[in-house]
Amino acid sequence: MSGAFVNFWVDEEGNAEVGEEEEKTKAQDVSTEVSRTRNIGIIAHIDAGKTTTTERMLYYSGHTRRIGNVDEGSTVTDFLPAERARGVTIQSAAISFHWPPLFVGDLQNTSANTSNLVPHNINLIDTPGHADFTFEVLRSLRILDGAVCILDGVAGVEAQTEKVWYQAAKYRIPKIIYVNKLDRDGAAFGETVKQIAARLHAWPAVCQVPWWERGRGKFVGLGDAIGLRSFKWTEGGDGKDFQVISIDDLPSSEAEFALEIKKARRALVELLSEHDERMVEKYLEVDEDHLAIASEDIMISLRRCVLNQSSNIVPVFAGASFQNMGVQPLLDAVIQLLPSPIEALDPEINLGGAEGTLSSLLSGKLVSAGIGPKSKASTVKFKKQSTALIKNLESCALAFKVVHDSRRGALVYVRVYSGSIKRQSMLFNTNLQVSERAPQLLKMYASDSVQIDTIPAGQIGVIPGLKYARTGDTLISYTGANPKSGPPSPLNTLQLRPIEVPPAVFFSSVEPHSMSEEKTVKSALDLLIREDPSLQVSEDEESGQTLLSGMGDFHLEIARDRLVNDMKAKAAMGKIEIAYRESILEASSPDIYVFDKEQGGKQGRASCIAHVEPLSETTQIPLDDEYAYSAYEDGNRVTISLKPTTDDASEAEPWDGDLPPHLSIPSLHSALKNGALAALSRGINYAFQLHNTHVLLTLDPRKHIFGTDTTPAALSSAARLATKAALKATALENGSVLMEPVMNVTVSVDEASLGAVVNDISSSRGGHIMSLDDAGVTSGPAVNSTPDPLPRIDVARVYAPPDPFGPSASQTRGQGIAVDGRRQRNITARVPLKEMVGYLKHLRSLTGGRGTFVMGADRFERVVGQREKVLLKELRGF
Repeated sequence: MSGAFVNFWVDEEGNAEVGEEEEKTKAQDVSTEVSRTRNIGIIAHIDAGKTTTTERMLYYSGHTRRIGNVDEGSTVTDFLPAERARGVTIQSAAISFHWPPLFVGDLQNTSANTSNLVPHNINLIDTPGHADFTFEVLRSLRILDGAVCILDGVAGVEAQTEKVWYQAAKYRIPKIIYVNKLDRDGAAFGETVKQIAARLHAWPAVCQVPWWERGRGKFVGLGDAIGLRSFKWTEGGDGKDFQVISIDDLPSSEAEFALEIKKARRALVELLSEHDERMVEKYLEVDEDHLAIASEDIMISLRRCVLNQSSNIVPVFAGASFQNMGVQPLLDAVIQLLPSPIEALDPEINLGGAEGTLSSLLSGKLVSAGIGPKSKASTVKFKKQSTALIKNLESCALAFKVVHDSRRGALVYVRVYSGSIKRQSMLFNTNLQVSERAPQLLKMYASDSVQIDTIPAGQIGVIPGLKYARTGDTLISYTGANPKSGPPSPLNTLQLRPIEVPPAVFFSSVEPHSMSEEKTVKSALDLLIREDPSLQVSEDEESGQTLLSGMGDFHLEIARDRLVNDMKAKAAMGKIEIAYRESILEASSPDIYVFDKEQGGKQGRASCIAHVEPLSETTQIPLDDEYAYSAYEDGNRVTISLKPTTDDASEAEPWDGDLPPHLSIPSLHSALKNGALAALSRGINYAFQLHNTHVLLTLDPRKHIFGTDTTPAALSSAARLATKAALKATALENGSVLMEPVMNVTVSVDEASLGAVVNDISSSRGGHIMSLDDAGVTSGPAVNSTPDPLPRIDVARVYAPPDPFGPSASQTRGQGIAVDGRRQRNITARVPLKEMVGYLKHLRSLTGGRGTFVMGADRFERVVGQREKVLLKELRGF
C-alpha cells in the first residue's frame, strides 16, 4: 500500500506527529474520498469496442442522457474532428463519473451488492488502439491505478492487445478483462479465454459465462459464477432494464447453461485456492462445497489476488456493448476489484540522484545523495533540515498530458500523488527549474470542463494556462518557496518516474507557404510537440528544411491535419520518409575544446574533453569515481567523469566536490549530457542522428571551470563542440555506416494464404521469419524486443466454457477456428521498416482482404550488401 496520498510530517526520530483534531478529521475525509476513487484506463486493440463501451458507462452512470455512436460521430470521448471523421480514437480522453449513480433516479438495475451502493468516483481514460499512437497509451498507463482490457470476442487476443498488455505489466497495473462483441457471428468466448492464458501469460479467472439461448442460439445474457445467478437483457432495449435470475429459477431449457455456471464457480474457487490461503480456509469451512461459499468471500479473495501481482490472476467478464449487454456488471467489477489510489503502488521518485519512493520521502527515510558540495557538513545540515522541508511540501504531481485548446490555451493534465493543488498555488517545475502559478483548476469531462478549487491526492485534474509544463514534468508546491529559485535543495530536484518516449521512425518535411508564415508555422509546431512528445522537430543543416518525425505514417497524417486544420498553419508536408541513423566505426582520440564566447549578453567560458567510440554490449562504462554519471538515451550512451586530469603530483589530490555557488553536481551532469546529445543529433557523413555511440566527457573542475563565467549554458556548448570535433575526426578518417529501423511484425492470415505471405516477407521484403503459430491457444506472444515479462501458463489447466460454433467444442478449443472455419495462423517476423510502408494494401491483395498485421519498432541494424548500395543511391539522388 502507498502512504503517499495525504500530507504528513515526521519528528526528529522519524515518528509521525499527530496534528490538531481538525487536521486528523480532514485527513480522514481525504482518505475516505481517495478510497472511493478509481483511476482506470480502457486498453485494447483497435476496433475492440473501447469507445462504444465507454459510451455505455457514461449513459448508465447518468453522466449522459443518450448513447453516443462511433459511426455517427456522436461519442463523448472521441471529440476531435479527425476522430469523428475516421471513427477511430487518436488521443486519450479523460472523463469522470460516479458508479453507482449519485442520483437514485439513475439507479435502475445494477448488479452490485448492497455493500457497493456507495457511489465511487471513476476517473476513466479512453486510450487509442492504433499502434501509431502507442505513446498515448504509455503516458496514460503511467498514472493509472488499474485497467480494463477489452478483447474482441470474434478476433480474440490480437497483436496490439499483447503489446499494451505487456506495457501495463511493466508498470505493474492490476487489470481485468472484458470480452466484447459476443453477439457477433463466430464469437468464441472459450477460445478467447484460452488465448488469454497462452498469449497474455495470465491465469484467466472466468467470472461470467455467456448465455447463448438454448446453447447455440443468439446471445441474450450472462451467467454470474460469483453470485450463482444470471443476467438477461431485453433485445433492442437501452440496457438499463435487465432481469437478475437465480440459477435455480432458470427454465429447464437452460439446464446446460445452469450447469456451466456451476462449473465456472468450481473452477474459480479452485483457482483462487491455489493462490489465496484464506480461500482454502473458507472452502474447508463449508465442507469442500464450492457452491456453498458466500459470493462476498469469493469477491474478497479475487480482489486480494488481483492486487497481488505475483498471483498473475486476471478476472474475465463478458458482454456485447453495442447491444447494451454486460456493461453494468463490468462497472461493478471495476469498483469491487481494481485498487483505489491508497492501494496502488508507491510512486517511484528520484531526489538528487537518490532513488526511492514518495512515501519514503514523506516519512523522512529517503536521504538525498549527490547534491551540491559533497561534504560531511552539508550532509549533516540536510538531515537536520529534512523534517521542516517535508512538512512544507504541500503537493506533488505529475503532468502526463498537454492539450492545446483554442479558447483556454494549454491544458495540462496532472495526477496528484501527495497533498492537494489549490487554485492560485505556485507550482515549481523540478524538471525545468521554473515556477508557474495555477490560475484555475478544472475537472475534465472529455471536451467539457468544470472549475474546481482543489485537486486532491489520488485525483486527476487539469491546470489551464501553464506556459512551460510538459509531459513527464514533476510539479510541486512548497510553503514559502522562492518564486524564482523554488523550494530549497534537495526538494527542488524531486522528480517522479518520467514517461518514456519511444523513438520516432518516420519523418516528413514541413514547408511554410511563404517566408512570412515561418514564425507562425514554428509556433504551431512547438504546440504540436508539446502536446505529443512522440513527435519530434529538427532542422536539416544543409537544406534548412524543417523535419517532423513520428511513430508511423498514420501518426504523421494526423499531425498534418492538426497542424493545418486545427492550428491553421499555412504549410505543406512532404512525402513520408524513413528516419535512418548513422553509426561510427572506430573510436576517436580525446578532443579538448575551450568555449569562450558571449551568450545572451554575458561572457561564457568553459572547457571539457570528449572521446567517442562505438557502443556495444561489451563496452566498458568507467564509473570509477563518486562523481561519475552515465545515461543511455536515444540509442546512445553519455558518460561523464568529474576528476583532475593533471600529471603534476602537487595537484593530484582528489577533488573534494567544491564548486562555485551557482553550480551543482546535477547541473554539471545535465549541462554536459545535453551538449553531447545535441552533437549526436546529426551525423558527419550522412546527416542522420548518431546511433550506438558512446561519448565519454571528462571535466576537470580545477581546469575547465572559470568561476562565474562558467554557466550551465557554456558547459553545454563546450560539451557539444568537443563531442562534434571528436565525431568529425573519427568519421572522416574511418568512415561511418547507415543504420535502418527493423520492426517486429505479426501478421494474421488464414492458412490458405500462409505460403504467399511468408514468401513475400522473406523473399521480397528482406524479412526474417521468427515463428509460425496458430492464432488460437497454441500460440505464444508476438515477437517483442524484450523477454516475456510473465511466466507461461499451462493452457491444459485453464477452465473455458464451450463455444456454440464449429464442429464441436473440444475440436474448437484446440485449433484456432476462424468465422468461416478456416484455420488462422500468426506469422511473426523481423522486417526493415522501409519494406513495410504501404504493406496493408499489398497484404489484403494477397489474402483476399482477410489479412491483418501490427508492428512495433525493435532496433536499428546496419544496412549491408545490395540494400546499402540502393539506399545510398536513393539518399544521394541518383
